[in-house]
Amino acid sequence: MQNSSKKAFEIINSKTKIYLVIIAILLIVICLYETALVMPSVIFYGLVCFYAIWTSNKRKAEISEHIQELTISVDSAAKNTLINSPFPLIIMETDGNIIWKSSKFVSEFEKSDIDNYLNELMQETKIEIEERINDKDINRTKDRTIQKEAIIADKNYKIIGEYVKSKHNERKNNTEYMVLLYFIDNTEYIKTVKKYNDSQICIGIIMIDNYEELIQRIQTEDRPGLLAKIEKTIYDWAIETKGVVIKSDRDTFVYVFEQRYLEKMKENKFAILDTVKEIKLEAGLQITLSISISTEGATEYEKYKSALAGMDLVLGRGGDQAVVRENEKYVFFGGRVQELEKRTKVKARIVAHALVELITDAKDVMIMGHVNGDIDSMGSSLGVYRLAKSLGKEAHIVNETTSITISTFIDAIKQEDDEDIFLDKEEALSKITSETLLIVVDTHKKSYVEHPELLEKTNKIVVIDHHRRSTDYIDNATLTFQEVYASSAAELVTELLQYVEKPVNLKPVEIEGLYAGIMMDTKNFTFKTGVRTFEAAAYLRKCGVDIIKVKKWFQTDLENYSIISEIVKNAEVIHDTIGISIYEKDIEASLICAKAADELLTISDITASFVIGNIGNKVCISGRSIGDINVQVILEKLGGGGHITLAGAQVEGKTKEEVKQELINCINEYFTEMES
Repeated sequence: MQNSSKKAFEIINSKTKIYLVIIAILLIVICLYETALVMPSVIFYGLVCFYAIWTSNKRKAEISEHIQELTISVDSAAKNTLINSPFPLIIMETDGNIIWKSSKFVSEFEKSDIDNYLNELMQETKIEIEERINDKDINRTKDRTIQKEAIIADKNYKIIGEYVKSKHNERKNNTEYMVLLYFIDNTEYIKTVKKYNDSQICIGIIMIDNYEELIQRIQTEDRPGLLAKIEKTIYDWAIETKGVVIKSDRDTFVYVFEQRYLEKMKENKFAILDTVKEIKLEAGLQITLSISISTEGATEYEKYKSALAGMDLVLGRGGDQAVVRENEKYVFFGGRVQELEKRTKVKARIVAHALVELITDAKDVMIMGHVNGDIDSMGSSLGVYRLAKSLGKEAHIVNETTSITISTFIDAIKQEDDEDIFLDKEEALSKITSETLLIVVDTHKKSYVEHPELLEKTNKIVVIDHHRRSTDYIDNATLTFQEVYASSAAELVTELLQYVEKPVNLKPVEIEGLYAGIMMDTKNFTFKTGVRTFEAAAYLRKCGVDIIKVKKWFQTDLENYSIISEIVKNAEVIHDTIGISIYEKDIEASLICAKAADELLTISDITASFVIGNIGNKVCISGRSIGDINVQVILEKLGGGGHITLAGAQVEGKTKEEVKQELINCINEYFTEMES
């Protein structure tokens, strides 16, 4: 009885309970003053409690009935929404079993091969679900949403949905999941985005590479006609893209066009580069252009600045090519002819003066070449070292290279010079300050210097290099002297030394180092030699270089010669004229590979050679060419660089055989691009 009363009392809501308590208190007070009203009060209070319980039960019944009706309505609405969904909708299991699909789904994909796509989609989805479940990230594990994009029957769809666990197969020990997917047609949205992107403005800069030489060598009366012909070729090319070309200088044009035409330009490999070369000149010259185009920048001015930076890159690579800057990357086209030697020495004189000022203002000087340094790197470093010392500055060369040739050269330096010239990495890092002038020679790539950490320790950086500029160049250099026409860094340093006002007294080993650098990179004055190469050699000869001593540094002992002969013997010839070989040992790999590549070029009908070897955990490639094939363009695809006739690359995380196959693919790609 007590329990039933308690249960009945719990049915009453909170507010009613308060009222009942108040009534009870009032009745008790009344009964205290009038005992005759006790019985009527009890009866009255009982009736009030009964009424309160009855009304409460009745209200709860009404609410329950209303909720039930509402639930049925919601369920019905949900079912109707699923059945009559405006989007194609399907429910299926990850094993490919289709549970249900909407009428819109059936009508949307009745003419497409949707079943094969759904099977592939479910396989991918199941793998993704299992990866999420096994992931330690609790937020990713709880995420049950599916989002994908697909092209089905020429339409773009955004696929969204969720998954739940469906069943577990004990026999196969795997779990299947049920996935609900909506297919939202995104075609018009993507078309709108493409239309917007296509209408964006691209800014380009076009420059005539050898304008000064043309003006000097063409007869005065022929110049207007020639320049008009060049300009007409440029304007005709721009008209094809409905673009606008404005002449901003004697040899420079600004080119504005819509982005929709950029893809066609890239497909045609910037055909104007070849078209302009077809202009006939009596003086035997060939006209070449440099083109830089940028799509990056919030404003047209920012795009123009980006195109200017790209032009610096193109000119640093020797011209006769185009570069496109988009999606934070540079893409190069052309650049397959030899660099043009500049006849003017004005730049060398200006750079020499600026370099002297920077050295004079610096607290001390550090010189650094490239990793796995060679004679050119070391010889040019010695030339700059002597310049700094002649200006009264403390100077050191940062070097840890230990190859046979370099070790012999360094021993010769130490025997002839009692100065403490060299620093290792730790010593260099402890000595360098923000007031130190860091001079980088024979490379301009951040990742290829002897110790990249030194670049971050000072903002006073000078770069002296002769290689074609790559995208990984040192962009915060105070002074850059990068001339791709030069044979070597040693040639550039020798040229600078001639224009220093205060005479620089080079020691015999320093003279020999500079001469050896030129000799090595020109292969005994055979490749990439210009007028100024011989002028630099003549200056060093005047300084008293011992040529016989230098030649001895390049001699190969019988053991290494036998190894090189074996590499040449095992070479594989592809495309009738390209020799590829592998050096199996790890001893002095960079030196052996380079010499073997040189030796391969001495064989008749071989126009290019590549030798692959190991340097520690990296695979190195030495590439050589007589000029018909651009080995720099080929090895650039593998992260390397260099020149048309001499280039190299280093690849990590792959075997020599894998690198060889990648190299062959790059060579095939190179010839495909040449033919297209």
